[in-house]
Amino acid sequence: MDWIKIKEKIPEFIRKYRYVMLILLVGLILMAIPSRSKETEEKPVETTQSSDQKTDEERLEEILMQINGAGKVKVMLTLANGEETIYQTDDDINNDSDSLSTRRDTVTVTDSDRVQSGLVRQINPPTYLGAVIVCQGADKASVRLAIIEAVSKVTNLGADRISVLKMK
Repeated sequence: MDWIKIKEKIPEFIRKYRYVMLILLVGLILMAIPSRSKETEEKPVETTQSSDQKTDEERLEEILMQINGAGKVKVMLTLANGEETIYQTDDDINNDSDSLSTRRDTVTVTDSDRVQSGLVRQINPPTYLGAVIVCQGADKASVRLAIIEAVSKVTNLGADRISVLKMK
């Protein structure tokens, strides 16, 4: 390698490509500057009980239609409680000589968009009160039993809270 030739070509290269390098430098500086538009609003968490319930009902209908002899199936589930989200908390207990004070704060996390949300510790599934299933094959006891067992396993309901009826 001839270092003398390289040193002579550097000023010529810089003069020839100075605008391209200037644009690249400005682009790098703009990328390094943080965004000025901060979103202070939290993104709403969409948890509607009716849509969750509907998807549960639809999924259950699809499964029950696969039972031999069931035919067309319609399902209605009654909710006692919807899905419950429990957030992680940080408990601070101060025990003074005269009093006991407790402070409870929800632990928050920040995502890449700088939006804070609570740290989810546990999600409890919905609790059902009862189920009504209407199907074409409900006149057969074996089909009714299979449907009651399947719905009981999915919803954690007893057989006394599940009604299977013949579709007209």
